[in-house]
Amino acid sequence: MGRLAAASLAGTAIEFYDFFVYGTAAALVLGPLFFPTFSPLAGTLAAFGTFAVGFVARPLGSALFGHIGDRYGRRPVMFASLMLTGCATVAVGCVPSYATLGITAPVLLLVLRFLQGLGLGGEWGGAVLLTAEHAPEGRRALWASFPQIGPPVGFLLANGVMLALSAGLTDAQFREWGWRVPFWAAGLLAAGGLLLRSSLAETPQFQRLAAEGRRADAPLTEVARDHWRLVLLTAGALAVGYAVFYTVSTWALAYGTERLGIDRTVMLVCVMGAVAISGIVTPFVAILGDRYGRRPLCLAGCAASAVWMFPMVGLLHTGRPMLMFLGFTGALLAFITMFAVVAAYLPELYEPRVRCTGAAVGYNLAGVLGGALTPIVATAVASGGTGAPWGVAAYLTVVALVSLGCFALLPETKPAARAESPEGVPA
Repeated sequence: MGRLAAASLAGTAIEFYDFFVYGTAAALVLGPLFFPTFSPLAGTLAAFGTFAVGFVARPLGSALFGHIGDRYGRRPVMFASLMLTGCATVAVGCVPSYATLGITAPVLLLVLRFLQGLGLGGEWGGAVLLTAEHAPEGRRALWASFPQIGPPVGFLLANGVMLALSAGLTDAQFREWGWRVPFWAAGLLAAGGLLLRSSLAETPQFQRLAAEGRRADAPLTEVARDHWRLVLLTAGALAVGYAVFYTVSTWALAYGTERLGIDRTVMLVCVMGAVAISGIVTPFVAILGDRYGRRPLCLAGCAASAVWMFPMVGLLHTGRPMLMFLGFTGALLAFITMFAVVAAYLPELYEPRVRCTGAAVGYNLAGVLGGALTPIVATAVASGGTGAPWGVAAYLTVVALVSLGCFALLPETKPAARAESPEGVPA
């Protein structure tokens, strides 16, 4: 289990590094470089638009790679998705700016971002199922939480490289070539991840399905026909987690640097500190999920998010680093209270024959609802007036309440509390 957890964590960290480095670049430099004819606000919105395309592609990637995972095994998904995301990320770093290619430059950016999202849409399902289906029942949430540590690690890697380059280069150097370096580094990281995953074994549950001839012929069709309500509920439930995380990690960077005039290095340090804390506490929260259940923690995380959004926005607007860090940390602790246990929760909600497709589509559809729209909506809402952007806080609070309602309609899946999953098979 230790080797499986390490390989899953490393792979998701690399894939989310690829995904996050684009979000950071979108907040800091992509607007002026690829949309120079727009106003600063419109350029930021356009850059976040290309950022959102990655989220739109993720459910499509879930359907594509979910079919592979449910028909041919979880292991092939982990290789193919990592290869696709790594190649697309390296290519982003090679795209010339608008000044060189004109309109072709942002079009290429859009296409490559779509491919990034396609690969990441498959990564989560493969990595989570590889650990969850190997893990013992009483420690499933703990072991399955290790892939969930990957996103914070990937974010810290992406922003650590950006921070070092931002601090070590002049503004002109950073805009000319410095921002491209983190994208080029993705190639080396992907190669290391593929090597680490090369010795992993297929999960026992999939091997049993294959041996008994019970694999789904058309997993997506089965999910759409028999589990559509479950997919919609899980997508709505998880939307707040994406909304909170990308408000802190993407929109707040742009708001702090552009509207408040805070140095981008200061903003990156505040956000990175909060993300690091959320990654550290993830396995400890997962242990609580094994002891008290998945659903209670998810409900608590949603409630905490609803309560904390107005204080977070107020603390951000002060422009004082320690207060901003406090606001970000509180928001991400609420977020991780949910997301530390969903890697066990979602697979347990679906029967094994369609688990890779159902869990991944629900998870990544939530990314469209919460992650793709939030930076765009928040930027637009905060564009008017000089006071604190309370409209952003109100929007996030509404999302949290909707997610709370969705979680309330989902059942508990903890094995000790329920001998069978909702689909009538052992969880």
